[in-house]
Amino acid sequence: MPPLDDQHPISSPFPDLHGHGLWLRPWDPDSDTDAESWLRGVTDPEFALWNTPLTLIDDLAGAREALRRKAGMAADGTSASYRIADESSGTTLGHVGVDGINHVFSTARVGYWVLPEARGRGVATRALRLASHWAHTELGLHRLELGHGVGHEASCRIAERCGFRYEGTLRGSMFEAGRHDAFRDAHLHARLATDPERGEGRG
Repeated sequence: MPPLDDQHPISSPFPDLHGHGLWLRPWDPDSDTDAESWLRGVTDPEFALWNTPLTLIDDLAGAREALRRKAGMAADGTSASYRIADESSGTTLGHVGVDGINHVFSTARVGYWVLPEARGRGVATRALRLASHWAHTELGLHRLELGHGVGHEASCRIAERCGFRYEGTLRGSMFEAGRHDAFRDAHLHARLATDPERGEGRG
């Protein structure tokens, strides 16, 4: 696949999603606003406490490059990265992704983060519910997995609210905060397309 640049942008094959008071749309690597929001999200101390990306980002150029990589993965159908926005105002609230899409095994991984000013309003719960429903129905995936560091109780509650059952502890399966040479345990949750829908909740 040729590199993504400003002259030859790659459009996402995935649709915008609407529901639960939210608008999910693919991140735009050519948008200054999107790059700035991504940078704020991945440099937030709460995000850094629980997530260690393979490529650490500390400036706008790095954020834009990360969004370009995500656009490339969307173009080949392996990852859907969505900007979470308020349905009415369009204000950016965070991110939700359906990654590692594998149609042979009918699986994918889901993840999310919410900007500091948007926390406590059920954004993650609503976005995860919306993205998961889409993945199970329109994408036709059978199993969605969600992992988080042991001790991340907020993420654990969000997973349970959205019907992602706790399945066990994966030993040494995540990087320690800010390190690529040390590991920590993670909780594994999963939701099947055949699982019953869960009620509304905050998170």
